[in-house]
Amino acid sequence: MENIAELVKARRSVRTFDKREVSKEDIKKLSDFFERTENPYNIPVRFRLLDAKNKELKCPVVSGASLYVGAKVSRVPHAEESVGYSFEMLVLYAQSIGIGTVLIGGTMDRSAFERAMELSDNEMMPCISPLGYTAEKMSVRESMMRKAVKANQREPFEALFFDGSFDASLTKEKAGVLLAPLEAVRLAPSAVNKQPWRVVFDKNSLHFYLKHSKGFISENVGDMQKIDMGIALCHFALTAREAGIDVRFSANDPGIAAKSDMEYIMTAEY
Repeated sequence: MENIAELVKARRSVRTFDKREVSKEDIKKLSDFFERTENPYNIPVRFRLLDAKNKELKCPVVSGASLYVGAKVSRVPHAEESVGYSFEMLVLYAQSIGIGTVLIGGTMDRSAFERAMELSDNEMMPCISPLGYTAEKMSVRESMMRKAVKANQREPFEALFFDGSFDASLTKEKAGVLLAPLEAVRLAPSAVNKQPWRVVFDKNSLHFYLKHSKGFISENVGDMQKIDMGIALCHFALTAREAGIDVRFSANDPGIAAKSDMEYIMTAEY
């Protein structure tokens, strides 16, 4: 994958497809890429292509797609962040070869998808995505959904990134070489566009926090906002590394005083 920053800018969630079958060539490319995904926790995330027609899979917010990809993972700490990171790698790769996607965690026939994924007792399937070629025009339903969550809008830079503590916003000037990777974080997709990531700049480290919203945790899905955090970490790491910045992740809580709705996730050292 090349031009990560451009892929991040160009990508959008796609729910309306043109009904063409995904070509065998593109299916092979996607399947081969499954083995190239990774995440900072080194937790295996297993992907599987699912034929909606053969498996009788239904997703009411998607039209024109007959192929899906699901991700399953063991029920272990940081499973959701791992899925978010690994799945976003696949999403960006799909974007690079002209395949549209959207991560879906709730609006689907979950039981049918979980059967198709052949989950074991200690596994969960946090999310799935349709795979296909984007239709020229969105469905009315998709347009309404995007309008409802203000899908094209993002929080301003200073509302997401902080300098030393949560008391001072990080300026774009001080961000320096990290500006593009942080902008990739700002543009990341999230459930209902809540944009839960908050990042504190601290010398040669960036501490990632999750700003919780209510209603995003369930037994089957896990914490959807931790999936969002995995996506944000992926955007940051891939964009930074492409720019020649050596990024190393660690889980050392710096103890920065945070509000009660904040949860420390991970530190990126560079």
